[in-house]
Amino acid sequence: MLNTALLFVSNRNSLRSQIAEGFARTMAPSGVEVLSAGLDPLPVNPIAVEVMSETGIDISGHEAKAISSLKSKRIDIVILLCDDPGRECMVLPGCPAVIQWKIDDVFTANPGNNELREACRVVAAHIHQRVKNFFNDGYFSSLIHQRSSMNTMLDSLNEGVMAHDMDRKIFYFSRGAEKITGYSQLDVLGKDCHEVFSPRLCGEECSFCDGYDPSTVKNKEYSTVFLTIDGRRREFDVTVSPMKNDGDMPIGVVAALNDQTKLRTLEHQTGTVPGFRGIIGLDYKILAIFDLIQDLAQCDFPVVITGESGTGKELVARAIHAESPRRDKHFVPVNCGALPEGTLESELFGHVKGAFTGAIRDKKGRFELADGGTLFLDEVAELSQAMQVKLLRVLQEGTFEPVGSEKTLKVNVRIISATNRDIRQMVKKGEFREDLFYRLAVVPVEMPPLRDHRNDIPIMAHHFLKESAGKLGKSDYALSDDTLSVMMSYSWPGNVRQLQNAIQFSLIKCHTPIIDPEHLPPEINRSMEFHVESSRNTDTQGSGKAGRKPKLSPPNVETVLKRVAGNKAKAARMLGVGRATLYNFLKDYPHLGEIGEES
Repeated sequence: MLNTALLFVSNRNSLRSQIAEGFARTMAPSGVEVLSAGLDPLPVNPIAVEVMSETGIDISGHEAKAISSLKSKRIDIVILLCDDPGRECMVLPGCPAVIQWKIDDVFTANPGNNELREACRVVAAHIHQRVKNFFNDGYFSSLIHQRSSMNTMLDSLNEGVMAHDMDRKIFYFSRGAEKITGYSQLDVLGKDCHEVFSPRLCGEECSFCDGYDPSTVKNKEYSTVFLTIDGRRREFDVTVSPMKNDGDMPIGVVAALNDQTKLRTLEHQTGTVPGFRGIIGLDYKILAIFDLIQDLAQCDFPVVITGESGTGKELVARAIHAESPRRDKHFVPVNCGALPEGTLESELFGHVKGAFTGAIRDKKGRFELADGGTLFLDEVAELSQAMQVKLLRVLQEGTFEPVGSEKTLKVNVRIISATNRDIRQMVKKGEFREDLFYRLAVVPVEMPPLRDHRNDIPIMAHHFLKESAGKLGKSDYALSDDTLSVMMSYSWPGNVRQLQNAIQFSLIKCHTPIIDPEHLPPEINRSMEFHVESSRNTDTQGSGKAGRKPKLSPPNVETVLKRVAGNKAKAARMLGVGRATLYNFLKDYPHLGEIGEES
């Protein structure tokens, strides 16, 4: 019974619960802490003190406590002494067993002292017998045993179990939850889960933010990234279920936390899952980016992401933010190349009313909006020299003044920037400040063009096809082998963005479930026709006879096979020969026949 807490609760904590506490302290086994509290506490009643003294028990020193003061204390059993069996006790830490004893409130019916004293004696005798039976007839030990068995069962689960009330106050936290989060019950019980876990465990899936509607609390499943108390990254699958009272009203939620870190790491390493935070790919270059994102998320250094247009630089910036401790705050993007300098300064730093024509009210800038979060400066290389100086000051001092204001504001913002230009060459030419470059590019990230990880093209194409078809209300669409061959051969100057646009274009053009090459955008088909014609012209040059079959050569065959990822039928068509001719040729050059087999 060691470290067991028993709580008696009545509405005013002035008579019934105080009397019950007095009797229970004389009967409870060693190690049991006995408490009393009230829903609307009043000081201990003198008549109750007098009646209890007649039994040899002094309760004059008992403290009148509000039940709300026990929110951070773990309680094992709660006994409600009430004349209204429907009255509910607030949810307490530890999720205690709750028992109701129907005992009349003598204050409501006996206003006179003599009548009240006699009624108090009757109530005291009633409570004494209830408490005696509770301990002597095995009810107390049975409840403790049942509770211990339940806790043992929950604590033996690999999953963590956590529960909180409608005010987000945590009242249950299993041993499994302690193990996978690194937090102890003492760290979390009775506390707001948003304050305990920073960033929030629930991420963007919270149903209990300010102004929420209790009727919207429902079953939910989601995945989240979590930082343990010692800063280790964990990936959880979370299942949330509402807890309801007898009136079918929610009183809180219980969440099961399943640590999937090892599984997700293995999937990531083996390429089982073809993406991360919306970035699709399995090529080693992309997998290295995934690893770098997770590393960068755990520090607060500025990052510059370089790469051609359409390679997904903003997706990487958003992924770093979403993985970081700042993810509860805003991710604020701004395109530095899309706004003129005067407008950009106001956009970044804000302005006060009257700062310039059209400034009819104060306006917060992106730096202020991103306070505590991440500011993403896209096309940062387009900043003018004057704006570079102002940005450098913010990075050095963390302060700025809104346009037209003399008030200095201080912000805590992580800067992630991106550019499709060679910013190092710009520094050498004096077009970009060297000191600003080294402030921004503490950690550089280079996004590879799509042509450098062609093996990801089929994965991306199928992903975009499923995503775009779903938005159009279409399903069961597929890409033909010839279409994939064309895609693999194309250079994709617009990179991933162009690939996504090409899929969307083909869905509009295609009126059958299979997307063929003719459904692709004209520039892709024109490019492939040019390559085929070039190959034929090269092979027939100097033949002297129109229509003569081109002579196959190892360099030409190798070039075409690489363009079509080893597809022999497609290669034969591009080379202008029959498949049998190509296969006979490859017998003499077996190493060419292996092209494309590894992918």
